[in-house]
Amino acid sequence: MSVVTHPGDLLSRQHRLRYVIILGALTALGPFTIDLYLPAFPEVAAALRVTPTAIQATLAATTIGLAIGQLVVGPWSDVVGRRLPLVVATFAHVAASLACAAAPNVELLTASRFVMGAAAAAGGVVSLALVRDLFSGVPMMRMLSRLGMINGLAPIVAPILGSQLLRWMDWRGIFVVLAIYGGVICVASALWITETLPSESRIRSGLRALPARMGGLLRDRRYLGLALIGGFVWGGEFSYLAGSPFLFQGVYAFSVVQYGLLFSVNALGYVLGTQLGGRLSARVPPQWILAVGTSVLVASGAFLCAGAVLTGGLLAVVIPLWFSVTAVGVCIPCVTGLALAPHGAEAGTAASLLGAMNFTVAGLVTPLVGLIATPDALGMGTVMLGCAVVASASLWLLVRPRSVPALTR
Repeated sequence: MSVVTHPGDLLSRQHRLRYVIILGALTALGPFTIDLYLPAFPEVAAALRVTPTAIQATLAATTIGLAIGQLVVGPWSDVVGRRLPLVVATFAHVAASLACAAAPNVELLTASRFVMGAAAAAGGVVSLALVRDLFSGVPMMRMLSRLGMINGLAPIVAPILGSQLLRWMDWRGIFVVLAIYGGVICVASALWITETLPSESRIRSGLRALPARMGGLLRDRRYLGLALIGGFVWGGEFSYLAGSPFLFQGVYAFSVVQYGLLFSVNALGYVLGTQLGGRLSARVPPQWILAVGTSVLVASGAFLCAGAVLTGGLLAVVIPLWFSVTAVGVCIPCVTGLALAPHGAEAGTAASLLGAMNFTVAGLVTPLVGLIATPDALGMGTVMLGCAVVASASLWLLVRPRSVPALTR
């Protein structure tokens, strides 16, 4: 007779697959919200008769909404349960998408994009909390790696899909497509996602005690270290995203198609990394996988800088970049799993702080790529190396791998 260790053990194989698909679609809502309309930027600027800068501000509003939404939705789900915030937020995403489609000016478009970002945050945060409610230990790591695979594919598919949609519709149609996507997720969540946080496990103090709960998490040495690792790992990744278009299209004269191919190959490396980390966690404690992953990030950043100084050519750039992006894919599920493992009672708040740290560090670090811009990969590589060093130092000084308890099986 098998022993039920996690609530997720009661799910049949069919139900687990259903959860992977729905939760994966929820985590992909954020990337689709950001990336699907990027190819339409010139058309939107022309239609609304505004400058490209004004349209870029709509992207900034979306990102800010994602950061703020995580800090609201995650703790709210600890108080009222997971289903209500999930359904309310996805419905709000549908309404905001339709508002974008009908926006008569850039001001309303910007405001609606902010709401879209805040609502999309629920997909990522509540999905992580749901996984933590259902699983712990190695099964949780396995589930997180599967969600990471879907989340990693979304940024690849979204710009390509957006470009194809523009062949058949104008930019407003893209927001109608996003509304339909959000509506399908909303209905699927309402029908097939059951409540995973029992009423007796919810936080009774409500949102009034939110600052104290967040303060308690940040005073947890191991959690703080993992949050810093996640933030600086993503900071290095966003530095690559910010610097690579100018490097490859400006310095190496890549065409848009060539750069898109390079971006896709690196993104597939990220997906490969998430699956590799998930499989290894069944045999190797994730803190040691994280130790290897952060070491690869440091080495990749060092090789990037060395290749630029020694004028090593294109291969000296693309090879370290691929290993860096792949190592990010290895690290992120390990960071998430280790951070949420001891905080099941406040998984929503813990997941929201992790997400907020990612956006905050990325937002602070990414401009450094432009400030130390060089006619080669040295500027980008320096920022990536710095982020990797801070992430590695946080692992050894704060997380302290030897002190991390073993995950349950």
